[in-house]
Amino acid sequence: MAPLEPWEKVLIDAGAFVQTTHGRMDCIECHGGVQSPDKETAHQGLIARPSEDSETFCGECHPNVVPAYQSSLHLTQSGYWTVLDERSTPENHPALEEMFGNHCSSCHTTCGDCHVSQPSSVGGGFVSGHIFQAKPSMTRNCTACHGSRVGKEYLGKNEGVRADVHFRQARMTCVDCHTMDEMHGSQRKDCASCHSPSELFGNPPSPHRYHGEEQPACTDCHSKVVNGLDGVEMHKQHSQDLSCQVCHSVEYTSCDSCHVAVSEDTGNPYFETKASYLTFLIGRNPLQNEARPYEYVVLRHVPVDKDSFSYYGDDLLPNYDALPTWVYATPHNIQLDTPQTETCNACHGNASLFLTADKVNPAEMDANAPVIVESVPEPVP
Repeated sequence: MAPLEPWEKVLIDAGAFVQTTHGRMDCIECHGGVQSPDKETAHQGLIARPSEDSETFCGECHPNVVPAYQSSLHLTQSGYWTVLDERSTPENHPALEEMFGNHCSSCHTTCGDCHVSQPSSVGGGFVSGHIFQAKPSMTRNCTACHGSRVGKEYLGKNEGVRADVHFRQARMTCVDCHTMDEMHGSQRKDCASCHSPSELFGNPPSPHRYHGEEQPACTDCHSKVVNGLDGVEMHKQHSQDLSCQVCHSVEYTSCDSCHVAVSEDTGNPYFETKASYLTFLIGRNPLQNEARPYEYVVLRHVPVDKDSFSYYGDDLLPNYDALPTWVYATPHNIQLDTPQTETCNACHGNASLFLTADKVNPAEMDANAPVIVESVPEPVP
């Protein structure tokens, strides 16, 4: 995504904007400042990003969205803290909070980052002249943040790897699968039949994106696959013990060793990653439960390291081995036909596709013990 020129970031399409609901409101209702034809006077006390305080500036008109959004992963970033807290200890929390504030907190997303502007983490700027969009732009909003992995996978920007079949053949965008309820941190619609809004909005924030039931799930659209009712023998054989991605994903990005480094020019700390590469590896399911019963899933390497945050203190991740560094993955590069679907023995007996111990960094062996495949499935006669 090309950066916007400064004037493009703030240019309001006056003709179109005033015809919209938000355009019929006085600017100062959201942005503060002073109602005046003089620029300097008008901008006194200006609130550039009112949706940073969504309860004040968005809640009155959007009462069914804003309360739920306060606990959404996009806003709270609690998914990061779930894994940081499990690998660390309470006494290290202040140092990790300092690190998080310097390197991670800018990724949190406000209402405006999805519905009127590009996210601030990529420079901001209006998507369409201050006109609010009910559906976020896939490239200007969603993959502006989720571009290095999801965007490249889904749009086919990894060299030699085709775009996801849902994009290539159906031109589906992110919100075709990731619904409003999911993005806003709301409960599923069927919960509202028994629970009041206050009960639904009062739930604690989701600890991470793979918490609870699969949402979205492939079977939301491909319902006959679950019991093999679509006539595909392998679906009948493996629909309960393999995640869909094991057969229908292809190579995706993994990363190694993220560290805080110090800029030679400014002396300020910043994150750098040692390596980024394409992989496809099947391993044991680290999140096996009723919602995700699969024995095998595809795994992606994440770049956390024992010394990732050493700039901020010694041994900040003393429980580093509490979680795998090869983690549950749902790559966005789904294909109907893949090397795995060619024959049974494309997987059975093919050790190259499985996360065996020889593929794991020795320093990460204990952390990954739950997901390492000790015995590759035998070839099928």
